[in-house]
Amino acid sequence: MPRPRPFTQVDVFSAQPYLGNALAVVLDGTGLSDTEMQRFAAWTNLSETTFVLPPTPEAAAAGADYRVRIFTTAYEMPFAGHPTLGTCHAWLAHGGVPKDPARIVQQCQVGLVPLRREGARLAFAAPALRRRTPDAVLLQALPRALGVAPQQIRAAQHLDNGPQHFGVWLDSVDTVLGLQPDLAGLRALMATHGFSGLGVAASHANAAQAPLIGRSNREARAFGARAPEAPEPDLEVRFFFDRGDGVGEDPITGSFNASLAQWLVAEGHAPASYVAAQGRCIGREGRVFVAQDGAGQVWVGGDAVSCITGEIKL
Repeated sequence: MPRPRPFTQVDVFSAQPYLGNALAVVLDGTGLSDTEMQRFAAWTNLSETTFVLPPTPEAAAAGADYRVRIFTTAYEMPFAGHPTLGTCHAWLAHGGVPKDPARIVQQCQVGLVPLRREGARLAFAAPALRRRTPDAVLLQALPRALGVAPQQIRAAQHLDNGPQHFGVWLDSVDTVLGLQPDLAGLRALMATHGFSGLGVAASHANAAQAPLIGRSNREARAFGARAPEAPEPDLEVRFFFDRGDGVGEDPITGSFNASLAQWLVAEGHAPASYVAAQGRCIGREGRVFVAQDGAGQVWVGGDAVSCITGEIKL
């Protein structure tokens, strides 16, 4: 029998509402079946919907404060970054009290994910990364699918931290912002090579300070629409994923930014702490705050804002 359940919709990776990545959070998912969760996630039509549950006894004994299940409109995910931050924000705002005041521990399918407060922001500890070099067949097909010259691709890696992603390090921010990939070609690569999303990134360190005149409309919008309080980024990121009915662009992708940071920092492509921007080509102003601590753990942080709070009948 459907009943009222506390619900909130959170904007993640932006301090200003409606410029980040939206997340639906059902704060009491007890008693719901897999089918009911998936059907509701499809109905919200957001990239992800989460359901908060009590931790399993084993996870609770290990320190977990709550358990979360993460659904896209088509399937369940083992881990995702913006749902991790957004769910924790919603759980705390709803009165959740962590066992340890210094950190919050989330249980999900990849295991226990610690989070910490960083002022007004939250940050999660990036899960363990498994990465490997792509084969020659994929590397040969990649430039055409992305719509770039081979020499514009500086490095590429398979990245697995629960979700299977593929990362591409490009030569410039202009290349990232001007990218117009062959979406059907990208989807074919994803299906053939076993990853669900492909992200590209480049450093702002070498970005030419060219005027907006002469840039593409997409690039001009990205540079001209910066939110006043959004900090200047060190990296520019875009992420394309298979929605089930085709390839779309994600506003801000926490799990990809986590694996990207672990790869780039380890290979010397990025400093141990940086700010990444994502979503500017689709009208968003996401900021991802990356920091590697003294023990080598990468933390991925961002702002979160509650935009809708109430009840849903489910």
